[in-house]
Amino acid sequence: MIKKVDLGSSLHHGVFGNPAPLGLFGLAISCAVLTPTAFGYGIADGKIMAPAFATTGIFLLFFGFASHLLTGIMDFANKNTYGGTIFTAFAFNWMITAITYFSIAYNYHIDHNIVLASEIVMMVVFVFLTYGFGFFSKVLFLFLLDIDLLYICKLLKAFTGNGAFNLPIGIFTVLLGLIGLWLALAGLMNPVTGRELFSVGKPMFYAPKKTFSFSVRRSIFETLYRHWTIHAFEEMAVDKLEEAVKSATAIENITPELYYLMEYGSLYVTFQEKDSAIIKSVRLTSGGIDLYEQLILKKYEF
Repeated sequence: MIKKVDLGSSLHHGVFGNPAPLGLFGLAISCAVLTPTAFGYGIADGKIMAPAFATTGIFLLFFGFASHLLTGIMDFANKNTYGGTIFTAFAFNWMITAITYFSIAYNYHIDHNIVLASEIVMMVVFVFLTYGFGFFSKVLFLFLLDIDLLYICKLLKAFTGNGAFNLPIGIFTVLLGLIGLWLALAGLMNPVTGRELFSVGKPMFYAPKKTFSFSVRRSIFETLYRHWTIHAFEEMAVDKLEEAVKSATAIENITPELYYLMEYGSLYVTFQEKDSAIIKSVRLTSGGIDLYEQLILKKYEF
């Protein structure tokens, strides 16, 4: 009977699929609708064009607030605290931005000093988040770095009152939307196509981890599997196996691994007649062959 092996699927698959592309698409669209007003559209002869700001507010309400709130909730349900916290916090920030645009459209201005206080706190938070995103990928790090630079420009404009910062604010808004769109497409298209159409880069930083190395065990399986494809269930001399594993991993003593795999049922082992504690030859069992084909060759993945 074939036993399908599923290693820790509950650790990698949540209640929902990956919700990040939804939030990132929402961010890209939100940045797109912010771009015209960021470059001065909506103000003519010192007068506010209410439709421009009201329309922007509507888009921010749905593609900014709603999509990020939904993404954050799904991330929390998937036990992704980092993603859930970021997207949910972003959602409420988008809500404030949408309300700000509505207030401008209908001539009900909010207190900018209070907004400034919140942006200072957000700036501090984003600095730490930028560092955290560096442990995921370089593109995510650049994504947060763009937000940092955007907030720096907004704060400088607020403190100095210099309108010259409007241009870099607009540029960083456009870049933020483009990077968000790239990340969203990476999250959707890369798994579907089976290749990295949209590269997100390797991590910039690496956290120290104590992980189990499967290299020796994998080398044993690969060597014996190749042997099986040629010699079927004829056993392989253990010294030849040791030589092959040593060549691949530089590990000389594989006896503990062989005993473990024998107990697990993946190896059939023959011992020397003179000394029953010394292994003479080995081969994969049918269960060992099936295990290798499932975990390494992915025979059940279509």
